[in-house]
Amino acid sequence: MRLFATAFQAHATFSELLNSNSRYQGFILDQFGVLHNGQHALPGAVELVEHLAKANKKLIILSNTSSPAHTTLQRLPGLGFNPDHFIGAVTSGDEASRLIRETYGGGDGDGGRGDDEADGGPRRFVWFTWGPGNTNAPSPLHFLKQCGNVEPTLSVEEADFVVAHGSGVVRGAGLSDDDGDICFQSMESFLEDGDLTEIDKVLKQCLDRNLPMICANPDFVVQYGDGGGIRYMPGNIARRYQEMGGRCTTFGKPHSEHFEACIRELGLDKEDVAHVGDSLHHDIAGANLAGIPSIFITGGIHSDELEAATGDMPDEEILNTLFEREGATPTHVLPMFRL
Repeated sequence: MRLFATAFQAHATFSELLNSNSRYQGFILDQFGVLHNGQHALPGAVELVEHLAKANKKLIILSNTSSPAHTTLQRLPGLGFNPDHFIGAVTSGDEASRLIRETYGGGDGDGGRGDDEADGGPRRFVWFTWGPGNTNAPSPLHFLKQCGNVEPTLSVEEADFVVAHGSGVVRGAGLSDDDGDICFQSMESFLEDGDLTEIDKVLKQCLDRNLPMICANPDFVVQYGDGGGIRYMPGNIARRYQEMGGRCTTFGKPHSEHFEACIRELGLDKEDVAHVGDSLHHDIAGANLAGIPSIFITGGIHSDELEAATGDMPDEEILNTLFEREGATPTHVLPMFRL
């Protein structure tokens, strides 16, 4: 089924789009593939954000990152952006940690870790997350601290639920990334090639116990910077668990609730806001479902399929073929997020 628009407007630059569409007073911005690549800002992105802020456009980040919103904003200066140019951020990690806190963590945002005897001890969970040394993702402990009185375990038999948060390791208990006593179980090459062989073994045990899963990052792939190429994300773990018959609650794009949360934060009407993203499945389909105009950046995760050099507009026929296959057509198309 095709969602929303059946035709799109192509623009060489963002300036061209603004000149022909002055109604947009706010923009919901994806991170990876639009603003930055996890290591540094993408060409022209910092300058465009500054230009939009000076023009009094309201900007908010909407990301499928499993990290909390405050961590997302804290990382911006290191990537070259001024966080004051954004009114805030909405992340799938925030929403997932809220559900975990309310359902399993006692509803206490501080975790209640000092009162184990009174509440019966922490609830335990199987945690697919990021391993130490992954500079493209903040420490997973930022997420854990928001989840309340819960604790990761490598024993499926001890677990009450499962969390798909990152793509590096299955992590055991420990309150510091430097804790030498933390135990990890490797996901082998999943991050690099999407091989689920080792993950399937853990998922089968979770399924046998009918453990519910919470997915804090529904992305399937992202484009890593500095030649890192495509990397496979936790959305694949959640999808596999559902294919096996497991129960999974997923947060983030393309669910329309997250777009609507951004609209509320911006304080604007939907028709005066556009979402900028590089994923047809998550960004464009989600914006279409929410009834928000969308801007598709072709230089992101679909760049290889579109067969265009960085910064060049892909062939219209190739674009239409991709939109037809994915069942989602954007309102606007640009090669990059730049003036």
